[in-house]
Amino acid sequence: MKFRGMSVMQAFCAAGLLVAAMLVHAAEPAVRQPQVDTPKRVLFVGNSYLYYNNSMHNHVRRLALAADPDVARSFQYKSATIGGAPLHHHDMAHLTTPGNLGIKEPFELVIMHGNSTDALADARRAAFRDKAVEFSGLIAGRGGKVALYMTPAHIKPSKAASPGMMAKTADMYVSVGNEIGALVIPAGLAFEEAYRRRPDIRLHQDYDGSHPTVLGTYLAACTIYASVYAKPCSGNSYDYYGRVSREDADFLQKVADETVRKFYGR
Repeated sequence: MKFRGMSVMQAFCAAGLLVAAMLVHAAEPAVRQPQVDTPKRVLFVGNSYLYYNNSMHNHVRRLALAADPDVARSFQYKSATIGGAPLHHHDMAHLTTPGNLGIKEPFELVIMHGNSTDALADARRAAFRDKAVEFSGLIAGRGGKVALYMTPAHIKPSKAASPGMMAKTADMYVSVGNEIGALVIPAGLAFEEAYRRRPDIRLHQDYDGSHPTVLGTYLAACTIYASVYAKPCSGNSYDYYGRVSREDADFLQKVADETVRKFYGR
């Protein structure tokens, strides 16, 4: 199925990518390398952007297993998601208390994100920043580190879609990430780059222009893996058990790797 008004979407993606690139250049990430060497206990905290398509944490773990099964076999991933949730909906104190989610030792890394529209309003942006600061301190007190998952911009038919949405989202995540010393995972920028190279690819659900398709989740998982483990995805054999074609997997892996290298200046 193709998106309605493809030429409009192409123009939207091109404009959004240009604005995002200009803004992120002005606010570059302070943290450019993983702060945990090969994190084994990882908690994902967010909303439907993570739990769509069999859950993001499963895809990241499968990428890790395909890359290095001997090491990744011991990885313990957990995911805590609430539909449509901003950060303040989550009880981070409970989630990160050892044993509460079935893992006895503290999480080494917590990957978290807010509502995808938080950057579009000053009050929501401030609420995201305040809760990220609070949660970062809590997680640090338990021996862990934080990574912020930069959400993708919406596309039509979402009412929130606009050429400047990615720029505002990127700026929010980079500025907050720099303030709390967190690694920022540039998933949203990877979406923009994939659309720039292949405007006909379907990374968003066509019914809402917000939630990821299987290909969108796969691209995001590759971006997370490349960011958190500082290892390339290109050549990884994981294809969601044949649901992602080899052509699409190769393309999305390459986009993820190149977006990560450019964003961090690695």
